[in-house]
Amino acid sequence: MPPSSDTSAPDGPRPVPAPGWEPRDPTLAAPPPPAPRRRPLRRTLRVLLGAFLLGTLLLVGAFVAGYLLVEIPPANSAAVAQSNVYLYRDGSTLARDGEVNRENVRLDRVPPALRQAVLAAEDRDFHTSRAVDPKAMLRAAWNTVTGKGRQSGSTITQQYVKNYYLGQEQTLSRKVKEFFIAIKLGREKSKEEILQGYLNTSYFGRNAYGVQAAARAYYGKDVERLDTAEGAYLASLLKAPSAYDVTTHPENRATAVARWDYVLDGMVSEGWLAPAARAALRFPAPQTARPSTGLSGQRGYLVHAVADFLTGHGVVDEKTLARGGFRITTTLDPAKQEALVDAVEERVVSRLDPTRFPADRNVRVGAAAVDPADGKVLAMYGGVDYTRQYVNNATRRDYQVGSTFKPFVFTAAVQSGAQTQRGEPITPYTVYDGNNRRPVEGWNGSPYDPSNEDDRSYGEIPVGTATDLSVNTVYAQMAVDVGPGHVRRTAVALGVPGSTPDLTASPSIALGPATASVLDMATAYATLAAHGRHGAATLVERVVKDGQELRSPKVGTRQAVSREAADTTTAILRSVVDTGTGKAARSAGRPAAGKTGTAEDDKAAWFAGYTPELATVVALMGQDPESGHQEPLYGALGQRRINGGGLPAEIWAAFTREALAEDPPQDFDLRLMPGAEGMTARQEGPGGPFGPYGPFRPGGPAGGTDGAADSPVTGEAGPQAGRRPGSGPGAGTGPGGRPGPGPGPGAGWGPGQGQGPGGGPVPGSGTGPGSGTEPGTGSGAGPGTGSGSGTDPGPGTGPGTGAGPGAAPGAGGGAEAGPGRDAEAAPPDPWPSFAPGPPGGPQPPRGP
Repeated sequence: MPPSSDTSAPDGPRPVPAPGWEPRDPTLAAPPPPAPRRRPLRRTLRVLLGAFLLGTLLLVGAFVAGYLLVEIPPANSAAVAQSNVYLYRDGSTLARDGEVNRENVRLDRVPPALRQAVLAAEDRDFHTSRAVDPKAMLRAAWNTVTGKGRQSGSTITQQYVKNYYLGQEQTLSRKVKEFFIAIKLGREKSKEEILQGYLNTSYFGRNAYGVQAAARAYYGKDVERLDTAEGAYLASLLKAPSAYDVTTHPENRATAVARWDYVLDGMVSEGWLAPAARAALRFPAPQTARPSTGLSGQRGYLVHAVADFLTGHGVVDEKTLARGGFRITTTLDPAKQEALVDAVEERVVSRLDPTRFPADRNVRVGAAAVDPADGKVLAMYGGVDYTRQYVNNATRRDYQVGSTFKPFVFTAAVQSGAQTQRGEPITPYTVYDGNNRRPVEGWNGSPYDPSNEDDRSYGEIPVGTATDLSVNTVYAQMAVDVGPGHVRRTAVALGVPGSTPDLTASPSIALGPATASVLDMATAYATLAAHGRHGAATLVERVVKDGQELRSPKVGTRQAVSREAADTTTAILRSVVDTGTGKAARSAGRPAAGKTGTAEDDKAAWFAGYTPELATVVALMGQDPESGHQEPLYGALGQRRINGGGLPAEIWAAFTREALAEDPPQDFDLRLMPGAEGMTARQEGPGGPFGPYGPFRPGGPAGGTDGAADSPVTGEAGPQAGRRPGSGPGAGTGPGGRPGPGPGPGAGWGPGQGQGPGGGPVPGSGTGPGSGTEPGTGSGAGPGTGSGSGTDPGPGTGPGTGAGPGAAPGAGGGAEAGPGRDAEAAPPDPWPSFAPGPPGGPQPPRGP
């Protein structure tokens, strides 16, 4: 078929229409325009929803990441730092060491009312709420932003985290850490643990961290003794410790009371306090704030002595103790401690005047008192002030003990049954050669010829009197007779440390070159007072850490030497106090035994003494405050010399008198070695210090009638030892019937009073130096008496006559007085105290 001939058709092929397209019918109307789309709103909603979901995911992710990444850190050093609390034996506070005044306590020690008061003040929903409170945090943030005051919005858990794990800085990073740590802590610890930690780490003002330190700072008592009103006041301090302290800021009292009311009202609203009980409470004014004294005065000496005891006995090591938190109850008695300090202050410290007496700048004092029953240290004086003189004079071991060591030689002699070079037993009546520079015999070492005090020679002298006068040559020879090694072992058994410098087994050991401490010597003398039973020096009763008591050293006693050895030593030391170089100690007003001592070149002066219930040693030492060198005490306190029988004995007497003021005097119950029984009679006979006419009789004068307590002797063993000018009719009350000071110069050594060991003391003396020597059994008195064993004063008025058989008249004549009354002082008989001869027995041994 031929193609069409239509001319309207264009030439060429037609385009193929796109699939699905149809040409519009020109006869139809045009379609309406499309409605506008709302795509922007939907897109916004979708964006917002997506952002919310993304933010939520980010927050959840951040929370999860924070929870996983933020660990509970170790406690910060400030939060765990505590002070160690040192207590007297009665529980009163002695001192605190460390820079942070904190003592952690268990929650069960905190009264429930105080716990509730803290919750009422800080977080009333603590027990029911979670560790963090987001709403409270937001509310606090809003109030802060809007100017309503800075608020923390933190729960107690968060505050504890801040105190214990973090710090007080106000930064975002710290708040974030606080948030996550609090959540973790709330899951890992109980509410009770968190509350306990909070109470122990919160600051209450007055440098008191923790509720226990606050209780002590504001009310002077332990936390368990606080009442409801006091607990509410401490709780109110948590918000603003300094501002609410009504003693340091009395102008803020109204605000502080209002805060206190708020706390109590909160307790009522929570049902923790009855309205009636609330109405009865009155504001509890705290005690006046006291400045921190730290370790000044004696506290530093005592604290460091206790610390040395704890570390030295393995109770706790030094580093652990330094971390703090220990509650240490000591053996120290507060009343005796005060008495010792007062005695030193009165007798020495208050009298020091370096401008007048240059040597006063060198004076140091150390003292220690020990209970003989168990070795517990009851008082200690370390120096004028720990912050001024660091070294403890009671525990230092660098000053010679001098003649205070001599009693240990005699104890060793009795303990071992030693004999002289001639084979004669050593007793209080054994006679030795007391001449100056006499060489010792029986010693294979280098020649040794010690000098006596003031180079005085005494001739033949009994051991007891040689102890009274501290005769060096007698004791050096006795040390050889006993054996220096045995002397050393005996001293160690009594309590002198074996490591003591210069405790060398040689004849010189008797004269005290060893440098034991004051405390060491007090412990050794306490052993003598305890009849030879030794209790190691103990400074600590108990130690508690975090409520748990630590193991303490075992406290016990052991028999160091025989009772006879200790008691016979006590007997001759009683004579030192009664008539020898220690007469100043008689002013203690009770039976006492003791020994004086002086270091080489007078660089130290000692008095070591005891009663049956208390052993005390006092030492004055000379030390240059700048160089630290030991210096002689010549001229100190305006005295030519300072001897052990002077200021040290005076301090000892003043302290002992006050420390035992509430206790009736006790006499020594002595069991003496065979042949020494007369020692007791000398003390207790009519003319003795403890007899019916003596100064220590019931109702008698405490210090005796010879005036020895009024001023010290001037020489330990010199020509004036034990002699003082009289000032009126003498009253002979000294042991052995020695006359008191008459109108003439000084009391001599008992003229006209020969007596044997079995003889009682004979009061009264005439004007002649009678010298009866025959033993008898009757009573003798007056000049020229025999040494009878009776103890009653003779009534004669002519030449002395013995009333009993065997009493021979003496060579002297003159009137003798009644009991305890002397006529004028006569030329002294050198050794009346230990005249030879037990009644009816053999003649006394004569030592070399």
